[in-house]
Parts: sequence; structure tokens; C-alpha cells
Amino acid sequence: MNVHIQALHFDADNKLVEYINKKVAKLNQFHDRIIKVDVFLKLDNVVHTIKDKIAEIRVHVPRADFFVKASSKSFEASFDEAFEAVINQIKRKKEKQAA
Repeated sequence: MNVHIQALHFDADNKLVEYINKKVAKLNQFHDRIIKVDVFLKLDNVVHTIKDKIAEIRVHVPRADFFVKASSKSFEASFDEAFEAVINQIKRKKEKQAA
């Protein structure tokens, strides 16, 4: 499984990158044929001066792609929210295939 982390408009610190890598490694429990995982971290300050942290996760598996986007006040919270959502997508897809 290839993991690609991209931080847009800022530099991600090592602690955040390690946190994401550790969590992404757990995806193998839910799908055994994951090819690539793309994680995009963005700062969004369109409306106010308060910066929202956006995490996007794209998981590539044979014949399917899963994509989730979440935002909150911290990258860890955004990533956790998106991570839970992508796990739910993977579980639903596997349940459909099994049925």
C-alpha cells in the first residue's frame, strides 16, 4: 500500500505525518487489496479569519475508489472524522459485494 500525504498552503510537522501514517496502516484490516491512499491536508479561510482545517482521504482499490472530506478546527480531528467515514464506506461496499 502506497501512502501519499500532501499538505497544501502549509508544511505539516512530523508529528502530524506520523499520526496519519499510523492510522492509515490500520486500513489493511478493512480491505486487503488497497493500492494507494492519498491524504490531502488543506487550510480553508474563505469566509472568516478563522482557519478551518480540511482533511481529504482517497483510497484506491481495484475497481473502486473511496473519497471522504472532513473539516474541523484541528487536522487530527478532521483526519479522524474522515478516516471513520472512509472505513464505513469500505465496510458498506464489502457488505454489498458479499450479499
